[in-house]
Amino acid sequence: MHIVYPAVVSALLFSVGVYGVLARRNTILVLMSVELMLNAVNLNLVAFDVWLRDRLHSGQVLTLFVIVIAAAEVGLGLAIILALYRNRRTVDIDALRDLSEPPPHTATPPAPTEPAGDGRGDAQATRPGADAERGGNR
Repeated sequence: MHIVYPAVVSALLFSVGVYGVLARRNTILVLMSVELMLNAVNLNLVAFDVWLRDRLHSGQVLTLFVIVIAAAEVGLGLAIILALYRNRRTVDIDALRDLSEPPPHTATPPAPTEPAGDGRGDAQATRPGADAERGGNR
């Protein structure tokens, strides 16, 4: 078997995956593009394992590890995407650039604050006659 055919197919798959990661705005499509790139790596590992005639089949063993890691990545990635969708109501990558919480839909203006008396910091200064109880003006 010629190594060129699987290598070219793998390079095309990886290129399509890179394009999908860089050009897409939907997080699910980006996750699918990452999986496409991992499958291109798997194709290369198996092709070079067959081409080199490795007795331990280390390329195929590595492929199994990559498949397990890809499955875990999909599970975790979809869980994160679902949590983001519940909080932000979008899966658009441009809208998810901020780490802060989205602003609430109905904003209430803050209540005006009044100065607390004469600036001494105690609550008794705001009551009428508070100076008389403490012994007059100081």
